[in-house]
Amino acid sequence: MKFAVTGGTGFVGGHLARRLVASGHEVVLLARGLDRRDEAIRRLPRSRFVAAGLGSEEELARAFEGCDGVAHCAGINRESGDSTFRRVHVEGTANVVAAARRAGAKRIVLISFLRARPGCGSPYHESKFEAEEIVRRSGLDFTVLKPGVIYGKGDHMLDHLSHGLHSFPVFPLVGFRSKPVRPLAVEDLARLATACLAEGRLGGRTLAVLGPEELTLREAVRRVARVIGRRALLVPAPVLLHRAFAAVFEATMKIPLVARAQVRILAEGIVEPLPPCEEPPADLLPRTPFSEPSIRAGLPEPGPFGLRDCRRPAWLGGRS
Repeated sequence: MKFAVTGGTGFVGGHLARRLVASGHEVVLLARGLDRRDEAIRRLPRSRFVAAGLGSEEELARAFEGCDGVAHCAGINRESGDSTFRRVHVEGTANVVAAARRAGAKRIVLISFLRARPGCGSPYHESKFEAEEIVRRSGLDFTVLKPGVIYGKGDHMLDHLSHGLHSFPVFPLVGFRSKPVRPLAVEDLARLATACLAEGRLGGRTLAVLGPEELTLREAVRRVARVIGRRALLVPAPVLLHRAFAAVFEATMKIPLVARAQVRILAEGIVEPLPPCEEPPADLLPRTPFSEPSIRAGLPEPGPFGLRDCRRPAWLGGRS
């Protein structure tokens, strides 16, 4: 079978593409081509890379030709220039759905977010929920997957925690009460998405996807620190201070240490889906623990943040 993966060179999309290829399928990788962190993904066997964003239904329909289904993994966690939450999550998803119908693809799997919901005051959460509604109304055989915090090789979580712990002696936690998380291994999410796409399972359903263990954010940070052999003073800090930090990081870093949307996410806790929805069946439940082996397997090269992580100013021709 043949499947298209939007955001195919990114973290979740890349892991899903590799699993699909390993399962014997062909893959079309769609991405703008700006993310160069994983050059090997473009040389994946039985795959084709298409440099395309989500803005053109025509381009997407051409890329989807001959595909049995589409995994829609593309998304952003901060707005920059014309890459707004509405343009990427809402208008982009509408284009993906229309293009999939035109190309004759029968199935779509959307990677959303655990607490995406309407009327909450967060453009990120609200735009993600609008994308879910577009997919649910698409007329295609759909599955909406709502993961929480995802970790693994090439992620933002372990990457930024590791570099942050190498950079700063004090590590501020979001809020004065440490919120719960259930870290989800990206391999478990890719296994579930593959079952939906290639086996046709769980059609017409919206599913919360969470790791098998609940722990506080403080304990999650401590586990990563132990694995990389670093000590840091973990200090609770008000949410407003983190929002200020996030605004600075968004303006100065290629991939922010934390974005404003992520501050909202961490301040809420990430263990209960909103609106409430069911979990996957027992054989597809995530089972990888947030343990030393799984953390170590996902870590980047050790070291602090540096100039490579900074955005070039606009007057130097900088880009997001």
